Amino acid sequence: MITAIINGRVFDGEHVLEDTTVVLDGTRIVAVGGRPPAGADIVDARGGTLLPGLIDAHVHTSDEALSLALRFGITTELEMQGLNTRDRRAHITENDSLADVRSAGFGITPPGGHPSELMPKGFKPGGHGEPDGHSDRPAPREMPLMPFSTTPEEAVAFVPRLVAAGSDYIKFMVDDGTVEGHPGLPMLDQATLTAGVAEAHRHGMLAIAHTLTVDATRMAVEAGVDGFAHLFMDRPHTGEIIELIAASGAFVVPCVVLNASMTGVTGSSLAEDPRVGSRLDEAWTNTLVSSYDRYPQGELEDVLASVKALHDAGVDLMAGTDAAPMPLPFLGGMVHGASVHQELQYLVRAGLTPVQALRAATLTPARRFGLEDRGRVAEGLRADLLLVDGDPTVTIGDTLNLREVWRRGTRTTLAPS
Repeated sequence: MITAIINGRVFDGEHVLEDTTVVLDGTRIVAVGGRPPAGADIVDARGGTLLPGLIDAHVHTSDEALSLALRFGITTELEMQGLNTRDRRAHITENDSLADVRSAGFGITPPGGHPSELMPKGFKPGGHGEPDGHSDRPAPREMPLMPFSTTPEEAVAFVPRLVAAGSDYIKFMVDDGTVEGHPGLPMLDQATLTAGVAEAHRHGMLAIAHTLTVDATRMAVEAGVDGFAHLFMDRPHTGEIIELIAASGAFVVPCVVLNASMTGVTGSSLAEDPRVGSRLDEAWTNTLVSSYDRYPQGELEDVLASVKALHDAGVDLMAGTDAAPMPLPFLGGMVHGASVHQELQYLVRAGLTPVQALRAATLTPARRFGLEDRGRVAEGLRADLLLVDGDPTVTIGDTLNLREVWRRGTRTTLAPS
């Protein structure tokens, strides 16, 4: 079926196009501009803005979470540790009621290293947050490859196994537990990290670093990583660390919502927004209104200043949340979908324009992760689209005025009935 979206403003992932018709045929965008074809199903976008489907560049996810994400206009999630590797997601790829997903599989870390300290004693994956794992929610599929590494040789050996197991990019944990309230965790050393990154590059894979401190960030830059899944929060930025990141060409997913949660900031203000609260069940609401609260000495304003400094230095920034795969209050402050919209608000608060923030959730992650079929509104690309009321290119909060979402051309009405 051919669909023509008319009379709306279009943010194409980079620029704003006024009063532009966008035509969909099946799963693809077939025209941007021109007149609607005869017989097309017409969607009147008057008073609204059509955007590329949003991309969350840092999650840990599940089928339930992917469904929730799509209900907030997020059409792709990039999993930074989890189960949704290439050979495990056929049921997601063909299901237009779920956001699409790419995955690192499990990140390279030493035995006992991050993220082992985040799991409460007795916690079992698949639970609803209860320590004994009791839940009516489905248990996860068979656990994937766990690439525990303590030497360069072990890291190098694990990379091809991760590639063969379907990882879309390779993640390295560079974390001594300081920010999570567990200083002294085992951590990859420089030689192991550098060897692993080089091996990832030899296989044509992006190397992504989990770092929350300046020192770990410096290690990852020295190792040659392609991007950072977090922004350091243990101290204010310096010109030196900003220049190092910028000169390396690496991108950064700041996950400001996560850093805020680490300092004890909950997502209560977001949950109180009726555009959000009405779409969440009790379990996800309880998660959103809690927080990690493991680094209360952190300063959110320092994080925001670092975001602005990186942006001013020309570093590619992406919107990410670090949302958990299931409702878990002890990993709280973020939920799938809604927290992307809050992250965009944080990016604007840091000093980006609304258009620059929107690029961080559309064009930039698609380009940096090689997702050439999405992230823009352009002829020939996937029909992954979001229609909202208002103009988020001027007022970023308008992204939550959800009206319609298309995933591969399948339309879901998001506005309240």
